[in-house]
Amino acid sequence: MKKIVFVFLVALAFSCGDNKKDQKTETKVERPAFPAASTDTKEDVIVIEGNDQMKFNKTEIRVKAGEKVKLTLKHVGKMDKAVMGHNWALLAKDADVATIGNAAAMAKDNDYIPADMANKIIAHTKMIGGGQSDTIEFDAPTEPGTYTFMCTFPGHYALMKGQFIVE
Repeated sequence: MKKIVFVFLVALAFSCGDNKKDQKTETKVERPAFPAASTDTKEDVIVIEGNDQMKFNKTEIRVKAGEKVKLTLKHVGKMDKAVMGHNWALLAKDADVATIGNAAAMAKDNDYIPADMANKIIAHTKMIGGGQSDTIEFDAPTEPGTYTFMCTFPGHYALMKGQFIVE
């Protein structure tokens, strides 16, 4: 009787091993190849958040030189635009953050974008309050290097800034 049980267990073990092997080949799914996405229009899609603690959730953004950039700024806080407004502004390479920040503080009527420094700002979102968002599209600079982005609401540039790296 012991021999029969042993033989049965050995046969069962080999049988189970074979089933697993068969199951692997049976469950293998061939997936159809999808055509590659068109490379005619390349676009970098970026989502960045600002909060009620005067912080962006990203301090570094990388893009390819000359490519179209679609950037969405989301204000994930609750405070109103008049109290804790945020925008996102990309500065020219030679722009000074403190100079732009100080001039922006005097440009309330222009959403804190100093009109006389338009040549120092490559792109910017509108000023938004808690729960709002804004999306812009622009071409990344063609010259590789490190650019600065910042919020131009008065005083925010000290904390709300980062590097926009063009490769």
